[in-house]
Amino acid sequence: MGNFLKAFSNPFYRTSSLEILLFFVGWGIWWSFFQIWLTTKQGFTGAQVGTIYSFGSAVTLVLMFVYGSLQDKLGMKKTLLKFIVVCQIFVGPFFTWVYVPMLAANFYVGAVIGAIYLSIAFLAACPVFEAVTERLSRRYSFEYGQARAWGSFGYAVAALCAGFLFTMNPYLIFWTGSVVAAVQLVVLAALSPEKNAALTSQYEVQSETIKESKTPSFSEIIGVFKLIDVWKMIIFVIMSWTFYTVFDQQMFPEFFTRFFATPEAGQQAYGVFNSIEVFLEFLMMGLVPILMRKIGVRKAILLGCAIMIVRIGGCGLVTNPLGVAIIKLLHAPETALFILAVFRYFTLHFDTRISTTLYMVGFQIAAQVGQIIFSTPLGALHDSIGYQSTFLVISGIVCVASIYAFIVLKKDNESVEGQPL
Repeated sequence: MGNFLKAFSNPFYRTSSLEILLFFVGWGIWWSFFQIWLTTKQGFTGAQVGTIYSFGSAVTLVLMFVYGSLQDKLGMKKTLLKFIVVCQIFVGPFFTWVYVPMLAANFYVGAVIGAIYLSIAFLAACPVFEAVTERLSRRYSFEYGQARAWGSFGYAVAALCAGFLFTMNPYLIFWTGSVVAAVQLVVLAALSPEKNAALTSQYEVQSETIKESKTPSFSEIIGVFKLIDVWKMIIFVIMSWTFYTVFDQQMFPEFFTRFFATPEAGQQAYGVFNSIEVFLEFLMMGLVPILMRKIGVRKAILLGCAIMIVRIGGCGLVTNPLGVAIIKLLHAPETALFILAVFRYFTLHFDTRISTTLYMVGFQIAAQVGQIIFSTPLGALHDSIGYQSTFLVISGIVCVASIYAFIVLKKDNESVEGQPL
């Protein structure tokens, strides 16, 4: 409790936590039900849903590198965040008056237009918010995991509310997202503790300030692609974290709701269950940094892989909703371990000045590449052999990725070119 109160006394922590919480509320309120909306309200098949996700991944792939490069140039400035939030304000009107009519008129044109907007406003935006928060945590003396935890808490609250809003009127989830984004814009404009000289001098870490003062050149940012160790991580992420999205967002929601007597009962149960799951993720975000200090970054990543294998494979074996729900709750430690440990791996072994680009390229963009590769084939596989057999195939792929990671990941005391443990 003492550490919790100490963290809250830091205005940079409070502001960063509020900003990332609001982002995840505004995104989670509709994203948690996006797959259910596509299948139950729009009537799309698994292959069509896979195509929509693949198009989104393709646009996000390009945009993430653009966003990452821009943010590394901007450093601590939140100009890009403000632009993103302005785009998010239009999510309600977009889904109501643009996306649905376009999908009905021409599926592929609608999918492309949707991919462009959703990537600009949300899909490529998430890692920008995370990267800015991580950068601020190093410079202004707070724990990134504790701030990122509030994003998970926000998503949990949003998912709980979304379950009830969706059954009342599906479009309510999108319009609520617009309202949250408007609040987020006010917060970004009004709260700027970094402009207060007294606060800056009290919380600033001088060594990080000196690093940040040397803005990376474009050639240094592009140089990320020349690093063999980054490519090793890209291969690992494609074969592992890719399936977080494919399984959790493209397949699991409808799979879970099928256990219930009516779609409405399943959707409400999923909303409640999803919020419990993400609330546990909120708790794990605060605990994983402590665990990483004890077992190390490399072992934390490998532990995340082991949990993913058990979680996805378990859902392929259990045949009752309670068992599936219990196994799926392993999502909480798995997500926290991957997000925090992979980010820490980059800031440990690479130059922290290009941390946003590294995180985008080595983690988020790699996952998008994996999604482009696997979304449609796995959607078609599900149409052919069913959800549970598909889950076992995914678990097998992650098992292979875990063996690869054990071989290629650097130990924590090897090639420490960033911020030491």
